[in-house]
Amino acid sequence: MRPNKLRQMHRDGRPIVNAWLSIPSAYASEVACHTGVDAATVDCQHGMVGFSDAIAMFQAIGTTDAVPMVRPSANDPAQIMRFLDAGAYGVICPMISTAGQAAQLVAACRYPPVGTRSFGPARGALYGGPDYFERANEEILVLAMIETREALANLDAILATPGLDGVYVGPNDLAIELGHSPKSEHDHPDVTGAVERIRAAVVSRGLLAGIFCSSGEAAQMRLRQGFHLVTPGNDAAVFRSAYAEHVRHAREPV
Repeated sequence: MRPNKLRQMHRDGRPIVNAWLSIPSAYASEVACHTGVDAATVDCQHGMVGFSDAIAMFQAIGTTDAVPMVRPSANDPAQIMRFLDAGAYGVICPMISTAGQAAQLVAACRYPPVGTRSFGPARGALYGGPDYFERANEEILVLAMIETREALANLDAILATPGLDGVYVGPNDLAIELGHSPKSEHDHPDVTGAVERIRAAVVSRGLLAGIFCSSGEAAQMRLRQGFHLVTPGNDAAVFRSAYAEHVRHAREPV
């Protein structure tokens, strides 16, 4: 089976840069993944992406060295299994707030006897290789998003879930849950303190700590803090920001 290089990068202590794909376009995904990113996550929660779009995007990602991952819309085993069958090599699952929810997530990503994933990898085996079934449990990456007050209260129990590879912090929802603006992730001590508490707890267990970032500069700062995987903004925001800058220059007085 094709190895999941993100696991080796984490073991080696190398930073992982992840693209966030919300535009339902194989071409846009391919372009994003030719920038040198290590992974690319297809956002099926807040992105405008349907299942057929996701398949085409996984295929585009597969033309590059980036590892294809997915954020499903919910902790729904049937949906998660379908994305894995379509070729996702990692799952970043939103709104994991209890150990029971984390265990359900892990089970959906692992074949028996350690999980409950149904067999039928379809495109997953085409991408992964002929021994997909034998090795999928050890290659597929499973990350739980921590973004609620309840998750903070249950953090230790969530991190103790067998088979969970790490967490991915959703700083915007976390800030809202703590009673602050989604833009306050770097400014309010409640939010910065919660993010650091999560990071420290994850790292102390040897798990992978990931986080969504608003920019490349913010991503670099998070890596300095000790996060392992960073996402320097999503494709739509980067596109809009870059295009707006070009328009601004075009409208400067001649």
